[in-house]
Amino acid sequence: MSTLVEDNPAKHRFEILVDDALAGFTAYLPRGEVLVFTHTEIDPRFQNMGVGAALVGGTLDELRERGTAVVPRCPFMAAFIDRHPEYADLVTREP
Repeated sequence: MSTLVEDNPAKHRFEILVDDALAGFTAYLPRGEVLVFTHTEIDPRFQNMGVGAALVGGTLDELRERGTAVVPRCPFMAAFIDRHPEYADLVTREP
């Protein structure tokens, strides 16, 4: 199973492709240098396969490289960050 996480700025979301099929996304609202994440959704065909974790982890890795902070209003992303404290430094308050 090959995965690719990429930003789709036109739709304000990061998407994950699994074997070239859209498997899910995490939506955001851009607020200057901060992205406010509001919702994460994984296609039912790809649930319970680690795709959600791969999506959020890949998204946060990309944002770390960019120097972008996040506000995890999405419960899935917030829980992921709680379980992976190495990403806690990316979290900021809503601008």
